[in-house]
Amino acid sequence: MVEHRASLVVRTIREVYAYPSVIRLSAYLRVPFKKVELSRKNILRRDGFHCMYCGDHHPPLTVDHIIPRSRGGGDVWENLVCACVKCNNRKGSRTPEEAGMRLLTTPRKPHHVLFLKHYAGRVDDTWRPYLFMD
Repeated sequence: MVEHRASLVVRTIREVYAYPSVIRLSAYLRVPFKKVELSRKNILRRDGFHCMYCGDHHPPLTVDHIIPRSRGGGDVWENLVCACVKCNNRKGSRTPEEAGMRLLTTPRKPHHVLFLKHYAGRVDDTWRPYLFMD
């Protein structure tokens, strides 16, 4: 144990142990590279649950193909964005340029570590010296 939480303990019948916050591994098993799955939920998360055309964040939100599938646009991170129903209907089967609409940000495939960091919630301050997240 490298760090412990002073306010918490682990109790057994006979002993009381400090509650670990940061531990040091004596052996490490390599975990295969994890990728962020392409899904509707993850597209909405990546875009912060905001329409990428108008910035609205009120439901219902949809997933829009920047280059429509009818024109050869695929289901890839770089071609999918979060859009409100109003903007999605306005754009229709056109490209944003043809519809006179502009994307607020350029969509990219998220890095798995940054994606997890963004949605992991609060990070304990005692962990910061041991994480590569600053």
